[in-house]
Amino acid sequence: MALPVRQQMKYWGIAAAVFLLMMWWLGDVILPFLLGMAIAYFLDPVADRLEAIGTSRAAATAIITLGAVVIFVVGALLILPTAVNQALDLFNTAPKLFQNLQNFLTERFPELADEGSVLRQSLSALGQTIQSKGGEVLNTALASVGSLISVVTLFVIVPVVAFYLLYDWDNMVAEIDSLLPRDHAPTIRAIARDIDKSMAGFIRGMGSVCLILGTYYAAALMLAGLNFGLVIGAVAGILTFIPYVGALVGGALAIGLALFQFWGDWLHIGIVVAIFVAGQVAEGNFLTPRLVGSSVGLHPVWLIFALSVFGSLFGFVGMLAAVPLAAAIGVLARFMVRQYRQSKLYKGQDPDDAQN
Repeated sequence: MALPVRQQMKYWGIAAAVFLLMMWWLGDVILPFLLGMAIAYFLDPVADRLEAIGTSRAAATAIITLGAVVIFVVGALLILPTAVNQALDLFNTAPKLFQNLQNFLTERFPELADEGSVLRQSLSALGQTIQSKGGEVLNTALASVGSLISVVTLFVIVPVVAFYLLYDWDNMVAEIDSLLPRDHAPTIRAIARDIDKSMAGFIRGMGSVCLILGTYYAAALMLAGLNFGLVIGAVAGILTFIPYVGALVGGALAIGLALFQFWGDWLHIGIVVAIFVAGQVAEGNFLTPRLVGSSVGLHPVWLIFALSVFGSLFGFVGMLAAVPLAAAIGVLARFMVRQYRQSKLYKGQDPDDAQN
């Protein structure tokens, strides 16, 4: 005999409260395990495809791990130092850039040359603030990441956790399935499939889109000769998960810097503009439809809200868990709406029941 709905809600509510309490209590302790789980979840389809062509699970896991290690080492040795140096140079160059903008504006709008003008004071203050605070923020962030993710965690715990979870992923899924309450197992499986579809569409799909566009923007801008092209490409790629924001922010930064660097050389300025136009055409017509699809179910506003709430409550760990939790909450909300629309509370009393 199935448990009453009220008791089921009580038990599931207790489980959710315990989960949130453990996240808050353990904090950064579970960070390497969440990172390892995220990596394993992201790479599981790759392992499944290697298995489909005849590779054993152990060999597939070893191949994926070796490839990931090589990519990480190359990125850490070649890309990361350049990105950090360009970011620091950008912060240090900010006052000069704003001074050039001020001179450009005063040449065309002489009334802005007044020392007491609000715009002149604002530009000067903004440039000095970016220079004084930008490097400090970057160094603090790097120091925080360094303290949060120690060398041991980064190079040992996360890869080991990811390796074992990737190797045993299918077995873990089967074991969890065997523990589901039998009366509700089909419904829970259907909800889990919807959650997986939503998370996979966003995390794997948008992650791939961000990586492709970030690499494209960074490489294209550097080949075009734009200063700080690597940093701008990385920023545009990271922000691509919010529709149009990555292109707007990255495009504004790139075109603004191109105007200062190539003023009068309209060919180079046009090349920078064309780079972002081509990126947006590729994203809207090829990358997002093919890699993400139209049934992700994660609205950008809901995603930003989830990142803000979970980040505020649980810190960096909360931000990592925000996307899967937001996807799960969205799927559960849609399931409850469907149940509500099939209930008597929504449809009203059946006429035949009313006559009886």
